[in-house]
Amino acid sequence: MDKVVASAADAVADIADGASLAVGGFGLCGVPSVLIRALHEQGAGDLRIVSNNCGLDGRGLGQLLAAGRIARAMGSYVGENKEFARQYLAGEIEVELMPQGTLAERLRAGGAGIPAFYTPAGVGTLVAEGGLPWRYAADGSVEIASPPKEVREFGGRPYVLEEAITTDFALVRAAKGDRHGNLVFDKAARNFNPLCATAGRVTLAEVEELVEPGELDPDAVHLPGVFVQRVVALTPEQAADKPIERRTISAPPARGTVRS
Repeated sequence: MDKVVASAADAVADIADGASLAVGGFGLCGVPSVLIRALHEQGAGDLRIVSNNCGLDGRGLGQLLAAGRIARAMGSYVGENKEFARQYLAGEIEVELMPQGTLAERLRAGGAGIPAFYTPAGVGTLVAEGGLPWRYAADGSVEIASPPKEVREFGGRPYVLEEAITTDFALVRAAKGDRHGNLVFDKAARNFNPLCATAGRVTLAEVEELVEPGELDPDAVHLPGVFVQRVVALTPEQAADKPIERRTISAPPARGTVRS
């Protein structure tokens, strides 16, 4: 039952070229940066990534992008990663974009063993009708486009059929975890992490604080250990490394201004 491995390098050692990975996080919040760094050092390439976005330039999944190690990405937006946008428009990477809620539900369905589901999101658009650019050619034309999807009416309203997502591996980050793999996520870091963890056949979790079995209140556990196969305990320095995607502060009040 003890799922703790000695290091992040040991945890990612068997991720091979061409593997598919569901990666938790949103922007830079809740991103399993230590596992991603270990995978970058391990050298696997031609990876198929499922993640809300691909981090920032040089941060999170941006490290794998910069090294040319991602062949295909599924997510809800390109975000502010300039290298991601460049590779996509240059035809160097295949990208399947979808509504954010659809991505979340496709991962949840995969983890729950549901092969597909109907949703109204995307009806009447290229999401349902097909034609979204998945890969561009060198001349800027569309080399691979999304196929049309089944649309069916329920109660007089059209819905599009979306297939579930499962992956070979999942990489997630938690605030706390025990040796059995039970995980607790902190605030907004509980974004795509639980969903990705359930969708992966082998789930790797880096935890900021490792506790012994029985120390976590069962009612506080966000993800049961049955979904986790490997746990990596972070050092205090690794746990504290939480960069801010965009730092925004308000302007200081003018001298002599009285706040209400």
